[in-house]
Parts: sequence; C-alpha cells; structure tokens
Amino acid sequence: MTLHILKLCVGVDGVEELAAWQRRRLATLRKAGPGAELMHVTRQTPRREGLEPGTSSLYWVIGGYIRARQKITALREVKGEDGIVRCGLALDPELVPTEPVPRRAFQGWRYLAGAEAPADLASGAADDHAAMPPGMRQELTELRLI
Repeated sequence: MTLHILKLCVGVDGVEELAAWQRRRLATLRKAGPGAELMHVTRQTPRREGLEPGTSSLYWVIGGYIRARQKITALREVKGEDGIVRCGLALDPELVPTEPVPRRAFQGWRYLAGAEAPADLASGAADDHAAMPPGMRQELTELRLI
C-alpha cells in the first residue's frame, strides 16, 4: 500500500503561486552551488511503512482543499544551524494539479493513504482551471462544481 504525506501550504493562494515560489527558490539554490534540490524540511521523520521515495508524494492543501502533489524523491537528514537534526523531503520540481478535495486545517503533516489520495487533473482540465479567475475557481470548487 502506497502512503503519502499531506501538508498545509500557508501563505499561498493557488497552485500557480506555489509553483512560481518554488521555481524562484530552486533558481536561488542552483546559483549557490551544484546539486541543489527542492526540499521541504520538517521536524519529524515519517516512519510508517509504505512511504517510499519515488512512489510516494507530498500533497499540498491550499485554501482548504488538496490542490496539488509532488513526488518525494528522497528523505534526507538535515542538520539545522541550531544543531538539531530534521527530516528533509526532497521533492520533484514538477507540481501536479489534483482534483480539489476539501480538507480542514491541521498542524504539521499527516499521512495520506494511497486509496484516499485525490486523482490528478487531466492535462486539459488543469489548463482550464488555471485560465479561470481565482475567485470564480474558488466559488466553483466550494460548490463542488469543479
């Protein structure tokens, strides 16, 4: 059984904004040195069986809905400036839009069973969603029309 991670994306209003932020971050990291990778650092290391880099994904909750996912490519130990070892979730730079699924706010991250993970949006559907004004897209999502 595949297991995924679910994480709130705070301070971002949409998938496009998250993608732009990550592109800027990755460009900055690549200027600093070779071998740069996109990483989300968290205090706790996922330990549950079924979380496998390469097949598991990090699902982003944006505006109260699961809206996108990214493949987890590796789990890395990251030592902070304070000397504390944390877990780095190395992420594939490609953000894949998903069917919007409502999710209440929570702290930290949660496990998400593969059977509960939302389906990816069809490629044309993702373009259609991106072309809509954000307010309209939000209202249609809340009405569960998209």
